[in-house]
Amino acid sequence: MKSNRSARPNNVEKETILTASGLRRLEEELEQLRGPRRKEIAERIRLAKEFGDLSENAEYDDAKNEQAFVEGRILQLDQMLRSARVIDNSAASGDAVSVGATVRLQDLATRGELRYTIVGSPEADPLLDLISNESPVGQALIGRKKGETVKIRVPAGEIRYKILEIVQ
Repeated sequence: MKSNRSARPNNVEKETILTASGLRRLEEELEQLRGPRRKEIAERIRLAKEFGDLSENAEYDDAKNEQAFVEGRILQLDQMLRSARVIDNSAASGDAVSVGATVRLQDLATRGELRYTIVGSPEADPLLDLISNESPVGQALIGRKKGETVKIRVPAGEIRYKILEIVQ
């Protein structure tokens, strides 16, 4: 009889891969949420209660919704930090792409150049050229070397990049 259970027990947390700077950013965000942000929201709730009838009090509802969001984010950050594995690239040779590396690529279709830094998924921000090691591009680049051509299947089709430089 086959089991429908996943291979990972429910009580095992997924490892969170972070760079040292990503760890600091998450710790700072958690500190901000637990301290000043919680106090600010508590004050908003207190003031909103003074308006009277809570059943029709938009300020109160907004503050309570924000409080729920902040508490959820605190739980999420706690979990990520508990399961964090910080990548130390100080000993990396720079021969192969790894988490924390900045990679200069040439798009073989357009001949344009791109520069991405490979980070753990909590740090990813495509607008800042920080791509997750779990993204299709990140997965395809990990372990590859300078000069290699990488074919990556993306929702829009296939892209090909040549690795021009790896900086650890």
